[in-house]
Amino acid sequence: MMKELPKVYEPQQVESRIYQMWEDNDCFNGDPDPKKKPFSIVMPPPNVTGQLHMGHALDCTLQDILTRFKRMQGYSTLWVPGTDHAGIATQIKVEEELRVKEGLTRYDLGREKFLQRVWKWKEEYGNRIVEQQKKMGVSCDWSRSRFTMDEGCSKAVRETFCELYDKGLIYKGSRIINWCPHCITALSDAEVEYVDKPGHLWYIRYPLADGSGDLVVATTRPETMMGDTGVAVNPEDERFRDLVGKTCILPIMNREIPIVADDYVELGFGTGAVKMTPAHDPNDFEVGLRHNLEVIRCIGDDGRINENGGPYNGMDRYECRKQIVKDLEEQGYLVKTEPYNHNVGTCYRCHNDVEPLISAQWFVKMEPLAKEALRVVREGEVKFVPERFAKTYTNWMENVHDWCISRQLWWGHQIPAWTCDDCGHINVSREDPTKCEKCGFTHLTRDPDVLDTWFSSALWPFSTLGWPEKTADLDFYYPTSVMVTGYDIIFFWVARMIFSGCEQMHQIPFHTVLIHGLVRDDKGRKMSKSLGNGIDPLEMAEKYGADALRFNLITGNSPGNDTRFYTEKCEAMRNFANKIWNASRFVMMNLTIDKCELPAADALAPEDKWVLSKLNTLVKEVTENLDAYEIGVASAKVYDFLWDTYCDWYIELTKTRLQGEDEGAKLAAQNVLCFVLTELLKLLHPFMPFITEEIYQALPHEEQFIMTSRWPEYRADLTFPEEEAAMEAVMDTIKAIRARRAEMNVPPSRKAEVLIVTATPDVYAQGRHFIQRLAYASEVKFADAAPADVSGMVTAVTHNATAYLPLSELVDIAAELERIRKEIEKAQNGLRGVEQKLSNEKFVSRAPEAVVNAEREKAAKYKELIAKLEESAKAMQA
Repeated sequence: MMKELPKVYEPQQVESRIYQMWEDNDCFNGDPDPKKKPFSIVMPPPNVTGQLHMGHALDCTLQDILTRFKRMQGYSTLWVPGTDHAGIATQIKVEEELRVKEGLTRYDLGREKFLQRVWKWKEEYGNRIVEQQKKMGVSCDWSRSRFTMDEGCSKAVRETFCELYDKGLIYKGSRIINWCPHCITALSDAEVEYVDKPGHLWYIRYPLADGSGDLVVATTRPETMMGDTGVAVNPEDERFRDLVGKTCILPIMNREIPIVADDYVELGFGTGAVKMTPAHDPNDFEVGLRHNLEVIRCIGDDGRINENGGPYNGMDRYECRKQIVKDLEEQGYLVKTEPYNHNVGTCYRCHNDVEPLISAQWFVKMEPLAKEALRVVREGEVKFVPERFAKTYTNWMENVHDWCISRQLWWGHQIPAWTCDDCGHINVSREDPTKCEKCGFTHLTRDPDVLDTWFSSALWPFSTLGWPEKTADLDFYYPTSVMVTGYDIIFFWVARMIFSGCEQMHQIPFHTVLIHGLVRDDKGRKMSKSLGNGIDPLEMAEKYGADALRFNLITGNSPGNDTRFYTEKCEAMRNFANKIWNASRFVMMNLTIDKCELPAADALAPEDKWVLSKLNTLVKEVTENLDAYEIGVASAKVYDFLWDTYCDWYIELTKTRLQGEDEGAKLAAQNVLCFVLTELLKLLHPFMPFITEEIYQALPHEEQFIMTSRWPEYRADLTFPEEEAAMEAVMDTIKAIRARRAEMNVPPSRKAEVLIVTATPDVYAQGRHFIQRLAYASEVKFADAAPADVSGMVTAVTHNATAYLPLSELVDIAAELERIRKEIEKAQNGLRGVEQKLSNEKFVSRAPEAVVNAEREKAAKYKELIAKLEESAKAMQA
């Protein structure tokens, strides 16, 4: 039953109602159906601390487009939503709230009570982003929503940890790790961002213990020298050959340290001697192991110098740097200082400088896991779109270090390891142990650390489907079809999901990784709080409609590339929605049918065959584009067809029949109008789900919802190449005549006879009435040769026809020549002003180059305009 569409489309009133209708009818549910092919996506879980930003909006729009497309194609689709506990981020938020509101720290509450607070905070704020995603129209199966710390995911995390530990792939050891003194936790290599910062190179004299001279070392970090336990030189360096095996004195600390020979020291680099601080540098640590150097840590977890720092105990590391340089200079040890720019590791979250220091942490051995994870990408089992990101992935995986997975936090998955208070044995267990597996002692202490957030999200493609249990979802939907994510988390997340899937499931986690870029502001800058250039997607959706925002984000967007966000484009996409709405209203106002059925081919008019043939090509191309993840290309094609082919042309071409007396012709026009509109709405639906569903519900339709209807398919019986070409030829002529009339400012009311000269008059004869009506002709005639006398005529040329129009019928020549004269005079005055500027040497030499070039461009445009106007005047006087 058709219903009338309101005069104006109000997305604010429509969108929430349509979404509720889908939810009430379980349209998003994904259930394994053996009769269908599976298509599955797991949503990159946003943080529970999260607020929807433009990156999220793009990410979920791309996933929703693919899910809706495959659902309509008849796949058994499942899109699993969820959120991430986001260890550091969430803990910091709750600690901050506790400090501001109650003046307390987490230590005041204790671990158990603090965690109760975090869970309460999560329940209160954790679902905000879910509600925001719904406003964007995402068609996830919300009944399967997961959280990285829910019971099932927690079980998967514990199972994985124990499995890897049992295989010897997880170990606890003291190694150099990245430490954030601000967040007071270890970080993995992927969580460190390197920033080029200005610094200094200090050259320091280390006296030889036997008094025979000294060694000069250069360092960028004098605040670590209290932890020096050796000086290394290259074994091939002739200058130091006699010193290897001797000792030197560590300035200020007055401690004897050995001089060792090691290939790590580059020949000819710097002074040739390098201070060794095994507790604060990963390379020094390795050298220290080879030469049995002592490990002395002098910087504490809080970034302050500890008890091993002698006179600097308790000082901040950077305060200490200033003081130690001053002391070295006063005591005669500082040889010289040079400015030096170098890469400094900073925390990805708080952006404070990271401190490399030795610490007892838990690690995953990466070398054995990387082999299979590299193979599946190299051999194409996992494909990256665009392909270039496979190289980014393989480069990182080939050089990957062991992954530090322990974090000194309370919020997260606590490590399932208990140390025996009697024998010191570490018990790792799937269930909480009651006694030591080695000695039977019953007093055990659990490791207080939690796992890196990325450890649980690495299992996301299979933990969300029920693993380690053998579930129907896991059996049917794993491996998942595609992972949609940004290029900024290839290392953090994509790489870890791939090696986790290969190790735990013995299968890849997904077949394709679709990489998208960042959404930047209109100047190309990254959106950030500090710049104040962030745009709230919900504000945009509220103002322009979610459909307009979605379409804005994807048009012109190509995989892997950053995109700029222009608010004006949202306005343009709202106008597009209004265009569709108005066209649909027009169609419905002219429909008398209550069922849409295409007439037989012989009952179709040429314009019907043209639009159906064009639609058929569109269906084929859009389907191919979406299958190739060319989402921006597909959306642009649907946009162009709807705006130009359907609204501006086909509707216009049907008006004569719709308003005529021939019932058969009228019904054929109605059916084709309705059929094409319905198919176009289906093609547009994945991109603009709300407006398409609202219009579909008002049209005569068989399927209950557009979102669960069948995706259009290419049909051989709807291809009419000859009729399509003929209609295009007629339209080209109409366009050419209109353009020529516009150049001469001829209003539509002034009609003139048109003579079309062509070798194929039959083609144009069948479109005579269109040419007459749409090219504003009083009469249309045909000939196979140009008229003998073409004086006083204007022409409009296409590739296989020339239209001749009598000038006197179109234009009051005297008035038009006067108008052109005035235009020429105005342009000449403008040109004189610009040329005067450009002839001024002071202006040309002093003005910025861009300003001078702009004036030159202006002059060229004036000259071009004058030439065109003169040409028009000449043609009129011929």
